[in-house]
Amino acid sequence: MNLNELTIRQASIKLQKGEISSLDLTKACLAQVKKLDDKIHACLLVCEKEALVDAQKADERIRNGEKNLLLGIPFVVKDNIMTKGIRTTAASRMLSNYIAPFDATIIKNLKKAGAVLMGKTNLDEFAHGASTENSAFGPTHNPWDLERVPGGSSGGSAAAVAADMCIFAIGTDTGCSVRQPASFCGVVGLKPTYGRASRYGLISMTSSTDVPGPITKTVEDTAIVLENIAGTCKNDATAVDVKIDNYAEQIQNKDNLKGLKIGIAKQYLGENIDSDVKKTIQTAIDDLIKLGVEIKDIDLPHTKYAVPVYYVITPSEISSNLARFDGIRYGYNYPKAENLQDVYKKNRGKGFGSEAKRRIMIGTYVLSAGYYDAYYLRAQKVRTKIKEELDNELENLDCILTPTSPHVAFKIGEQNKDPLKMYLEDIFYSPASLAGLPAISVPCGFVNKMPVGMQLIGKRFDEGKLFEIGSVYEKSMDWDKRKPLITYNA
Repeated sequence: MNLNELTIRQASIKLQKGEISSLDLTKACLAQVKKLDDKIHACLLVCEKEALVDAQKADERIRNGEKNLLLGIPFVVKDNIMTKGIRTTAASRMLSNYIAPFDATIIKNLKKAGAVLMGKTNLDEFAHGASTENSAFGPTHNPWDLERVPGGSSGGSAAAVAADMCIFAIGTDTGCSVRQPASFCGVVGLKPTYGRASRYGLISMTSSTDVPGPITKTVEDTAIVLENIAGTCKNDATAVDVKIDNYAEQIQNKDNLKGLKIGIAKQYLGENIDSDVKKTIQTAIDDLIKLGVEIKDIDLPHTKYAVPVYYVITPSEISSNLARFDGIRYGYNYPKAENLQDVYKKNRGKGFGSEAKRRIMIGTYVLSAGYYDAYYLRAQKVRTKIKEELDNELENLDCILTPTSPHVAFKIGEQNKDPLKMYLEDIFYSPASLAGLPAISVPCGFVNKMPVGMQLIGKRFDEGKLFEIGSVYEKSMDWDKRKPLITYNA
């Protein structure tokens, strides 16, 4: 096994024993980036010099007896997360030359743990999309099939992990942006509970649902990363002071799921799911039953309203959050503007891509004086119903299981002519986001040689139960050990 193919746990053991160095590990990952990224385009920026310096510092910390499972582990981060002194673009022309003046809280936490930042990954511009085709710098390609999307908006992070270009990655999830690309790329992706990890330093998309989350090779690795990025932050009033368990240790010796109850809602396994994906999910359910799980049929009637609610609230908050980007204090500045009005029109017109503009216009319309009560206020009321419905069902369950996506990764350009089709698929993702609940995508099979993921939605701040179920299932299967051919045939 090449060093860059190691998991966090495997790499950490070797580092602590002195069998390898962080410098060796980082060089192996950087070599994989150089080998593959011209085909995949997962990275927008590679910080090679800085990464090698940080790796040497990590090796020194290990020699001094310091212990942390992330010490010396190379990672990449989605380029809408602030990294001090490093270009942070949000994959937008608006911020193409922006240098972040501070680290996001989660980046500070990872650096404190000794993780080695290798670079910034591609995304849909300002995280607006579900394919990573909406980047101002070109699309990312799925390592399993270069003609297909990796999902989005954290597509660059998921593709980098799937292609072993790093040991783990960080993304952000607003409606599906960690879970869906994890499913499309055959890796593990977690949307933590809203408030579990600080949002300070994220370039905001939708403030009431946006959360940072890990993308990793195994469920255990996801648990390790969450332990290190979770916690309160003096700069973020939404970060909640709730006990952070030692998740990785808790799942170490689990080998069955006896006594656990998982809910299956008919709304997620209807006609709007690919038949082969449905069969794959059903097989995963059968495998969980063999591991001791009790399956309960549940009804979530308000789920059908999740998509319209999400696409009222999300553009509204986008419209507000992106108002600051006008090219005056920072951002794209058109050199030939004739007056102040022209400055705003040209800077925002040239700086934003089509998807960002579409969402800004929808959000501005929804928030306008004549429509606020009819759309935004009503959407928030229905959102509360969706939250209450999920909370009520989860009182008697350990989690709810759904397909992560109703289909495997689609071809690049396939859905550009009908963006509404992609939005309608958010029925699988948006309920957990609207309710602020934790949700994880775990690989559960393949359809037409492309990965399929199952989603587990848990109680608020009960990520540990999702890790337990996901880890036991993962250990009983071999989906996480399969690799895209590009990693061997490049």
